[in-house]
Amino acid sequence: MLRILGNPSAACVGITRRDLLRVGSLAALAGVAGSGWPSLARTGSRAGPAKSVILLDLFGGPSHIDTFDPKPDAPEGIRGEFNTIPTVLPGIRICEHLPLLARRLDKLAVVRSVSHRYNSHNPYGVMTGFDGGQDQTDYHAKPTNHPSIPSVCQYFGVGQASDLPGYVMLPAFPGYSQGLRRAGPYGGYLGAAFDPMFSTCEPEWGRKLTNADFYNERLVPMGEPRLPRLDGGLTADALNRRQTLVDQLDAAATRFESSGSLSTMGGARRRAFDLLLSPKAREAFDLAKESPLLRDRYGRDLFGSSVLLARRLVEAGVTFVTVHTEAAQASGHWDTHSNNFKMLRHLLLPFLDRALSALLDDLSDRGLLESTLVVVTGDMGRTPKVNGSAGRDHWPQCGFCLFAGGGTQPGVVHGTTDKIAAYPVDHPVSAGDLAATVYHLVGVNPESTVPDHTARPTPISHGGKPVMGVLK
Repeated sequence: MLRILGNPSAACVGITRRDLLRVGSLAALAGVAGSGWPSLARTGSRAGPAKSVILLDLFGGPSHIDTFDPKPDAPEGIRGEFNTIPTVLPGIRICEHLPLLARRLDKLAVVRSVSHRYNSHNPYGVMTGFDGGQDQTDYHAKPTNHPSIPSVCQYFGVGQASDLPGYVMLPAFPGYSQGLRRAGPYGGYLGAAFDPMFSTCEPEWGRKLTNADFYNERLVPMGEPRLPRLDGGLTADALNRRQTLVDQLDAAATRFESSGSLSTMGGARRRAFDLLLSPKAREAFDLAKESPLLRDRYGRDLFGSSVLLARRLVEAGVTFVTVHTEAAQASGHWDTHSNNFKMLRHLLLPFLDRALSALLDDLSDRGLLESTLVVVTGDMGRTPKVNGSAGRDHWPQCGFCLFAGGGTQPGVVHGTTDKIAAYPVDHPVSAGDLAATVYHLVGVNPESTVPDHTARPTPISHGGKPVMGVLK
């Protein structure tokens, strides 16, 4: 359920932050965009090859040494429990529990040398490219945060869809069980008008959870992302959970029209409501339109459904979609301080292998992969040394990022690490470099600046440069 936190504050177009968030932040903006919103010129004249971006944010910090940078010759206690398997790329091996991706590595650019300073469970670095944050000041979202990459792109005119929001986050806003607002995905000092539209979700496990379930590898969060609240607490599924999404939206519209609420709404909120009830929005969010076979390929759990919905949203015209894996209390997170190998073997790696492979195939089959940039990464890597709880701890010094489509070079492995995957030995890639790469591919000049909350020009890439080794 979408909860609005904090006090109302007026946006630059005269709508309160609370109103923007109540109807799904950017949805309200999209409704306003056609009436008086200033036209913002894109920096630079080059049109990027990526017309849309899907980011899979593996919250918690996925273990690089147990996935895409294995070290089978490292000492016991470092190499881990998994074997490696060959891939379609000669000489490149990855974890045995990623067999589908091993056969598709020729569609991916694998960066093995991501290294940064931000040792925090927060999407702040991932979403903004800024790795100088501190939990004491930057853990929670606030108006003075750096804006997310999609927010900056929209500021420069990239991703301003006319009838759908340009930036959507699935399945809900990042925050432990949706109980807090982590920094990262928002418009920050550019303003709430550049926040994403967040879907909502209510994960189900079939039983009540306990604290011991945080590292339970057998619990899979089920459910689907839903449209955000429409108005005053009414959600898209509030009428009857057994109805299809389209029926629910039709019923909601009928209810509002018959009550006269639509006629008394302010203009901006009325347009936002119309947006959320538009045929294109209904079509995009209705996963029942997909074949049972394709749904099975992605996986019918919460995160598999979110990845499938990301493809549907891109196909419908949304420019930026993020799937963030921290909307569920127990499962889905990659913070494997304990039970690392069982969680990876039984839960996390099967999800990633299945859903990402399905996404790559699906985009390719629909002719969308060349124009859609897929990015897969997480807050950090994990320690080379296995701890006493069969886990790996935080390690921002080394991690991975995957790119596919959208102007990236398929079938390359960029960067190498030392014998225990502790540090890059060549081509280190910073959080700012990853941000600059995305900016470059969508056609925004990575050297651009935006005004911060004190009107100072602030570099959008935070010193980063595009990773030329993964570009065509």
